[in-house]
Amino acid sequence: MRAVMIQGTGSDVGKSMLVAGLCRAARRRGLSVAPFKPQNMSNNAAVTADGGEIGRAQALQALACGLAPITDMNPVLLKPETDTGAQVVVQGVRFASASARGFTEMKPALMAAVLESFGRLKSTHDLLIVEGAGSPAEVNLRAGDIANMGFARAADVPVILAGDINRGGVIAQLVGTQAVIDPDDAARVAGFLINKFRGDVSLFDDGYRFIETRTGWPGFGVLPWFQDAWKLPAEDALSLQAPAREGGVHIVCLALSRIANFDDLDPLMQEPGVRLTMLGPGRALPGDADLVIVPGTKSTRGDLAFLRAQGWDMDLIAHHRRGGHVLGICGGYQMLGRVVADPDGIEGPAGETAGLGLLDIATVMTAEKRLSEVEARHMDSGAAFQGYEIHIGQSDGPDRARPFAYVAGVAEGAISADGRVQGSYLHGMFRDDGFRAAWLDRFGVAARDDPYGEGVEQTLDALADHMEAHLDIGGLLGLAR
Repeated sequence: MRAVMIQGTGSDVGKSMLVAGLCRAARRRGLSVAPFKPQNMSNNAAVTADGGEIGRAQALQALACGLAPITDMNPVLLKPETDTGAQVVVQGVRFASASARGFTEMKPALMAAVLESFGRLKSTHDLLIVEGAGSPAEVNLRAGDIANMGFARAADVPVILAGDINRGGVIAQLVGTQAVIDPDDAARVAGFLINKFRGDVSLFDDGYRFIETRTGWPGFGVLPWFQDAWKLPAEDALSLQAPAREGGVHIVCLALSRIANFDDLDPLMQEPGVRLTMLGPGRALPGDADLVIVPGTKSTRGDLAFLRAQGWDMDLIAHHRRGGHVLGICGGYQMLGRVVADPDGIEGPAGETAGLGLLDIATVMTAEKRLSEVEARHMDSGAAFQGYEIHIGQSDGPDRARPFAYVAGVAEGAISADGRVQGSYLHGMFRDDGFRAAWLDRFGVAARDDPYGEGVEQTLDALADHMEAHLDIGGLLGLAR
């Protein structure tokens, strides 16, 4: 087995996309390849084939490899619950909730689980493409590190360092990283690459040579901006960039502070008849919205307070009175009810919070977490679809007599008496082409003919072609050991 690791000079330099492209390129070379990320921080999680959860980026990378996602691909997942604390998921299962300092103290013990998962994957594949987290230049976090150089040295994996020229200062990013990290860590770096270049690449020739000369690291190329990156599921809500469109159905999604599993929106973004707005804090709900989506969240009561602080509670009530539609998904579904109670303090301080009152249901948070892939049938349209559950809490009340869907013959979700407010715990419904078409039809919009899944596959192929054209992929994969 061989492995190579992509680390970055910072967050959001494109590591996840680079790994996905390398995975697809290696697979097209006939290799059995799998992705691996020792530690991830994201509230956008995917349910795995072995009944756990991992970061959404690793699920996309698994798709690039032609594999079903499994928990070993991301053995430690941090899901932020507050500004200073997160749920810690280890090998797919909730392990603890910890403060930032508390997690730092856990890290040495978690290395065993990371190396165990790495060992299992490497025993069944020709090649692993490993993704780092954040940056190795965060030397204040080096002690006990399991995400970057700590892992690379423990597992004896060579590192390629990726810089983001779109941010500016890429020379300082790369040279500065070498300057501040431990010399033994710097020796682990086998080369660098430049990502997200716009314009004439030859204009950077002198800068590229300067980095090579100053660091002694060989360069593996400059990758121009990949124009179709928006077509791939994003792991960071800040990366969601809906194309500007005129007309069509206007769908507005509230960008909650702890938004989770927002890849529900990806298929809608690609529909020509949909104008999608991610509504950020401080902005009023547009008066021409046809549908408002209240998405999933890692902190239902916390985001209820956030939502009210933006004035969106009153906006939603006015939208509904004007005849508008509302869809709540998972935590968003819980918010639409009369009350959210957390008597045991599962998500934060024990207590209860008044909901938005648009659905006649009440929710109680429980310690049990539901993680499963499901096949369902939508009550309104009769459309069958596949989705997944990833939530805590149970909801019940009179509006449950009008379920959103049926799963294995059991009612799921709720619909208001007027039919214009619907809620469900099911994620991923819009990835199903039949359901998406049926949902858009109620707004008088025809869905595109080509399947969403085929579009993602084609974009992964295009990404691999793009990387092959501009990077030394053969040389990069040849570094793996």
